[in-house]
Amino acid sequence: MGKDARHDEQARLERIFAADRSTLPPDGGAGFNRLIFAASPYLLQHADNPVEWYEWGDEAFARARAEDRPVFLSIGYATCHWCHVMAHESFEDREVAAALNRDFVAIKVDREERPDIDDTYMRVAQLMNGSGGWPLTVCMTPDREPFFVATYIPKHSRGGMPGLVEILGRIVEVWKTRRELVRQNCTAILDSLRNLSVAKPGEIAGDEPLHGARRQLGTMFDPVHAGFGQAPKFPMPLNLSFLLRYGRRFGDSEATAMAVATLEAMRRGGIFDQLGFGLHRYSVDSRWLVPHFEKMLYDQALVATAAVEAFQATGRESFREMAVELCDFVLRELAAPDGGFYSALDADTEGEEGRYYLWTPGQVRSILGGADGERFCRLFDVTEGGNFDGASILNLPLSLDEFARHEGMTIESLKADVERWRLLLLADREQRVRPFRDEKIVTAWNGLMITALARVFQAGGGERFLDAAEAARERIFGDLRRADGRLLRSIHRRDGEVPAFLEDYAALIHGILALHEATLDPRHGEEAIFLAHEMLRLFSGEGMGLYDTGNDAEMVLIRSREAFDGVMPSGNALAAAVLIRLGRIFGEGSFVEAGEEILRAFMAGAERQPAAHLQTLMALDLLRGPEVEVTIVGGSRDEVRGMLGEVGQRFIPGLVLKGEPAKGSLVTAHVCAAGSCRLPAESPGALGAILDKVLTESYPPFSVAAVQEK
Repeated sequence: MGKDARHDEQARLERIFAADRSTLPPDGGAGFNRLIFAASPYLLQHADNPVEWYEWGDEAFARARAEDRPVFLSIGYATCHWCHVMAHESFEDREVAAALNRDFVAIKVDREERPDIDDTYMRVAQLMNGSGGWPLTVCMTPDREPFFVATYIPKHSRGGMPGLVEILGRIVEVWKTRRELVRQNCTAILDSLRNLSVAKPGEIAGDEPLHGARRQLGTMFDPVHAGFGQAPKFPMPLNLSFLLRYGRRFGDSEATAMAVATLEAMRRGGIFDQLGFGLHRYSVDSRWLVPHFEKMLYDQALVATAAVEAFQATGRESFREMAVELCDFVLRELAAPDGGFYSALDADTEGEEGRYYLWTPGQVRSILGGADGERFCRLFDVTEGGNFDGASILNLPLSLDEFARHEGMTIESLKADVERWRLLLLADREQRVRPFRDEKIVTAWNGLMITALARVFQAGGGERFLDAAEAARERIFGDLRRADGRLLRSIHRRDGEVPAFLEDYAALIHGILALHEATLDPRHGEEAIFLAHEMLRLFSGEGMGLYDTGNDAEMVLIRSREAFDGVMPSGNALAAAVLIRLGRIFGEGSFVEAGEEILRAFMAGAERQPAAHLQTLMALDLLRGPEVEVTIVGGSRDEVRGMLGEVGQRFIPGLVLKGEPAKGSLVTAHVCAAGSCRLPAESPGALGAILDKVLTESYPPFSVAAVQEK
């Protein structure tokens, strides 16, 4: 894409976002289509396509029914590289638009705004094709029943891949001449979907599912480059959090070592932005070097949480630093001015993937000077030939300790240099054309980020993280909640009307409980209890487990109950975990029973495919593992924070943290575990000593040295 085209693309988006919608007719008028009235940034990106797009809704399906047309559904998201490619090739093309407008009713969906629609048709894609992805392309009847599914499709056939123009023609022919075949396909697909949506209950009596997941992850682990599987390689933070819990629960240093090695490899790889911090979406190779360059809020949240847990489990400062770096990236790049966090940064800038992040030796030397520039290039693997399209993705082939020894300098001196170089290069990079930012605020993703920020704060990361977590909580309760108290899924520019899903409620409760543990502010407990009651009211129904959509929301083909983890933890599994925690903290036995019931609903599936149900198994471990109850009584705010900070230095998966009003002026901490209660601790140091003793009594022997060796 040339410079003028890049400028035109940016100007196009600015024109769409700045349009005065009050002056436009319902179909968008001459310059736009109906998507100009959408809240979603992804839909707005397509608002000036020649395709006569509709948003998902009754109007589109009523037209398809009245005119006996099939529906063409395209699902994607605002920072999706291949969605951009298909948009430029096909949806901005007048030949494709003419075919769609003549023979179909075309609908655009943002998968992040409507995960219910995306999940339903992604399951169809996996049933029909064995895999899925985005953009997701679906052809369906006016009754929403799918009969054709694909992902990215080029405009014309190439490399054995049929083109969109040809496919549309064939679909229209089948629709007009072989309607009975279409109906048969739809019936078979719907029957399979219904079978998938049935909960698969089992017993929760033993630990064998945990051992099964440990064995499965062990076979998936890459002993050379760390991580799980080969290329493409994803961060898989739930794998890491599970392994850290398993290592603590069963004294398995090798399980902990797998998590530690993976975090270290990611931090040194090109998948980690070495200047601005933040984690890219995934690595296209097996050694974490070349990323797919988009950055998602939920990845930062989940990996930061895993890094904090690794710090707590091993005492290694580098993992707390990694968590701080991830959170600082979010505060700098994704924080909304009024609180809360935006969704993502695009992979593309100036029409090229990754351009914003690449460096050449000449660019580095021009900013840092000759000697510093040369040393920086040696450290961060910046070479004349480059490692990506003639330029270099920054990465650390050697650790800082190894490089300092090699260069004959102290580690302290090197770290000071790296920070100085980083700030100079970052300032220069920020003058480049920046990646598009999806400024949609998603409740579930913000809930996970609140969790990460609260835990980083409690582990000694800094007051700014607690402030940001509290501001996000305020934003959600202020702008993502209707007057009747019902949470919304997302907003963009303060617009949003989609009711929140199970994962939104569960993730937000998760975040508020983390705030409770970081502060013992009683309002957080009250909020979590209220939301838990609402979650059970809205998502319970016939049979076991919770539904993914509320009983007041639209049903897309079927009302599903899912326990599989994806890039997000399963809503049911996260709900089980927060209900168990809530019940124990506040003495609400009904919450613990509800959490157990959810686990029972999906345990058979978790036993068959343990690595796909890790959040479920972490909830099982919470239910069955040792409890360590800490009650902090009285004291000033600073005294309570001192005690909480001591708790935050340790990895205690079965922690039950409570606060009680003052019975005197002195703060005390009471610890109960392994069948007995200890004498009260009157200082953070005394509390730390008790916790260390309790951990050795509650869990098998665990050697940090053994983790380092592995």
